[in-house]
Amino acid sequence: MMLLNWFIFYLDNLFHLNLDEHGIYPRTLSGFQGVLFSPFLHGDLNHIASNTVPLFILTTALIYFYRDVSLKVLVYGIWFSGLITWVIGRESYHIGASSLIYVLVSFIFFKGIQTQYYRLVALSLSVILVYGGLVWYIFPKVDETISWEGHLAGLITGFVLSLYYKTPEYKKVIKYDWEHPDFNPMEDKFMQRFDENGNFVNLPEVEPDEEIQSNYFSNFPIDYTIVESEKNESKPEL
Repeated sequence: MMLLNWFIFYLDNLFHLNLDEHGIYPRTLSGFQGVLFSPFLHGDLNHIASNTVPLFILTTALIYFYRDVSLKVLVYGIWFSGLITWVIGRESYHIGASSLIYVLVSFIFFKGIQTQYYRLVALSLSVILVYGGLVWYIFPKVDETISWEGHLAGLITGFVLSLYYKTPEYKKVIKYDWEHPDFNPMEDKFMQRFDENGNFVNLPEVEPDEEIQSNYFSNFPIDYTIVESEKNESKPEL
């Protein structure tokens, strides 16, 4: 996607194709083609450069953490965010991959919170930490040169997709017995060494039965051999 964006931008500037006219022009039949084409069109070098890095990072995160639904999020994210922009947008050409960036930010953030899995929650917080400032550009008149309609459409689309697509329920791997929900500390040998106040106590000693003790030692006969030393003097060993 990165290479395709830059290749189209290069051809547009080299041959002066004026591909901006294939962007989204709201509520017109000819402008409806931009729903599919607009994420691949950019106005100038600063525009495409500012979109390249976040699009690469967010797409990589999406594919790595949500591989099963990543392609669907990308395709439907482009389609529905473009459709919403076509409906609510100003009468101007709306181009650029920023709407898709908002789709990815929204999806990754809300889906991570919904899963309540610590790694994905950490990913959500990282996305907000880095790209949280983007939320201001979904409001009108913050910057007249940007498509706040496309940003808002991307944010809404990402949120809806996070609700629609289900991910596996992530559960913590249980390593210890006390992590089981039905764990009873009264049956645990280690926990029995503590009283109700949490103080360590020794278990009462139980005297073995004489018959059992005699039978036990009878199974292990011991022969003692006394060896008299020829010399009573002991020498230190070096």
